[in-house]
Amino acid sequence: MAVRQVTAARPLRPIDVNPSQRTAVIAYVALGANLGDAAQTVRDALTALGRTPGIRLVQASSLYRTAPIDSSGPDYINAVAEVATTLSAPDLLTALQAMENGAGRERPYRNAPRTLDLDLLLYGSARIDSPALTVPHPRMWERAFVLMPLHEMAPGLVSDEMLNAVSGQAIQRM
Repeated sequence: MAVRQVTAARPLRPIDVNPSQRTAVIAYVALGANLGDAAQTVRDALTALGRTPGIRLVQASSLYRTAPIDSSGPDYINAVAEVATTLSAPDLLTALQAMENGAGRERPYRNAPRTLDLDLLLYGSARIDSPALTVPHPRMWERAFVLMPLHEMAPGLVSDEMLNAVSGQAIQRM
């Protein structure tokens, strides 16, 4: 019996897929700011989200005022946006971080006051646990400033039990 030598196949070259040809994923992004004109910064960030290639703003919650948690400084203005995106989760995170940087975000220490904070809360039904990204966002279930605006837009994602768990956190719809 003759033995045929098998050579390793050449690795396939990745195919560049035009993001507009990908199926859109529904994702939720938390927005917050407590430096400068925080309300205007959040509104501007919502507009910028909708103008970012590969992202379409579906809807945005009302703005909410909350006291800082595990931090100091002025009250935060928060909101949540629902987006349809053809970006991968890591690429969406990169886009969000670029927006933060464009708004002058600095990270001198954990939970420092912020000109703009954008967190990827949910990315479709994905569960991601990497050094750079965790989805669902690991602390979203502990924060009224996330759950209240998310419940406003997508009540099926936030149970009454979840809302009761954060009911002691002061939050004011603007």
